[in-house]
Formats: sequence, structure tokens, C-alpha cells
Amino acid sequence: MTFIQSITPLIEIVVIAVMINYFLAFFWNTRSMDLVLGLMAFLLIFGATSWLNLPILHTIMLLVSNAAVIAILIIFQPELRVALSKLSLKGKRFKEVTEFDKFLDQLSTSVYRLSEKRVGALIVLENEDILDEYANKAVRLDADFSSELLESIFATSTPLHDGAVIVRDKKIIAAAVILPLAEDSSQLARSMGTRHRAGLGISQSTDALVIVISEETGKVSIAREGVITRGIKLDKFRGVVRSIFTPTPSKDFKSHFNLKEWLKQ
Repeated sequence: MTFIQSITPLIEIVVIAVMINYFLAFFWNTRSMDLVLGLMAFLLIFGATSWLNLPILHTIMLLVSNAAVIAILIIFQPELRVALSKLSLKGKRFKEVTEFDKFLDQLSTSVYRLSEKRVGALIVLENEDILDEYANKAVRLDADFSSELLESIFATSTPLHDGAVIVRDKKIIAAAVILPLAEDSSQLARSMGTRHRAGLGISQSTDALVIVISEETGKVSIAREGVITRGIKLDKFRGVVRSIFTPTPSKDFKSHFNLKEWLKQ
């Protein structure tokens, strides 16, 4: 007898124990647990009819079990779908995408609500380059992102509205952040002030995506890789943010992505 053959029963016992544990843990303390207990009782009685040699009762229960299998699949369909999704990597990926979509919805709502009210704002979405150099010199928040919090920060009646906000992984890291001004501001229009120049400046020195809302016109601008584009509409805004902060099928897409050309489409 080989070593593999000798430990095969042990492996089978462990696998069966894990499956039973997962099955019971999923249904425990739910209304479906009563059906699970009933199913286990049915299996015990079915086994007893075979062991005690009760042919008529065994035949009846065998016929009932054939229909019970289909009934169980129908009754437990929602629970089975959830249980299988937890075992699937695709299910985890879908959850991550859903969380990002929620963040993007809140961000878009806040940005264009501030735009409608003509409230000036400067929002820096951190990418690969860590911006602690600027965050540590500002007011640290380390708070979960929300539309209400972001809009409250830029309210003109609050002491934090003058400066930028740094967002990292769906968290507002700091507010009232002072950013370096762009040395070359030739692409800025005359109506663009210090806020736009600061947004362009941080985009020239880091890979962050910078959102600027004009206090004078309410227009939304995006700065990325030293290029600033003015008058971004909602759909285009969502597309730009999604293209940079969600995984893409090709690694080369991000490195060859040209924001200025994409925005012109």
C-alpha cells in the first residue's frame, strides 16, 4: 500500500467535514435551518430502513427522495446562489467593482452638485504616487468618503474649504492641503485662477487625477499628467475616473492612455 493510498480515507474525511461545516455554517440561525434539520432526519430514517431491512418503507422513501431532490433545488435556490457566489473569485471581483461604482456615484454627485452651486473645489485622487508629503502638512482626516463630508469641507463657511482634499482608496486623507503651483501655466485661460494652477502643478509632479471646480463659472476641469481639460461633462467625468482607477484587461492600456486625446473624442 502506497503512502497516498494510506492517507486517502483521511483526506476524504477532512473534505467531507469541511463541506458539512460550510453547509451548516451557511444555514445556521436562519429560517432555512429547519428545512436542513428535516432533510437530515429524512436521511437518517432512509438509512435506517435499509439497515433494518424494511423494503416497503425503503421503496416509498426512495420514490419520495427522487422528487425531494428537485424540491430542494427549488426551495434553496436563493441560498445556493449566494453560497456558490462566495466560493467564486468572480463573485469577489463583482463585489469590488460594485464598491467602486458606489464611490464613483458619490464622487460624481458631489462634484456636479458643487458645480451647480458654483462652489470652488480642488479634489486630488491619489494614484500610485503617495501624497503624504502634502497631507502631513494639512489637516489629517482619514475618514471614509461620503458626498456629505466632501461637500461640507468645501462649504465656504468652514475653515477647511480653502485648499485641496486628498482622496486615497475611498478615504478622505486630508483637507486644506496646500499644493505646488504649476511653473508653466501657459495652457491656463485667464479665467482660471490659483485653484487651477495648483491642480495643474500637482498633476505635473505626480500621477494623481485632479478635479477642479471653478468658483466663477462652475465648470469642472480635470488635470492629469500635466494636461488640464476644462468643461468636463458628467458622462465623460465618470469615464475618465473609471479608466484610471479600475483594472483593465491589458496592462499596456494604462501606460498608453492619453487623457487629452481621449477627452477630445
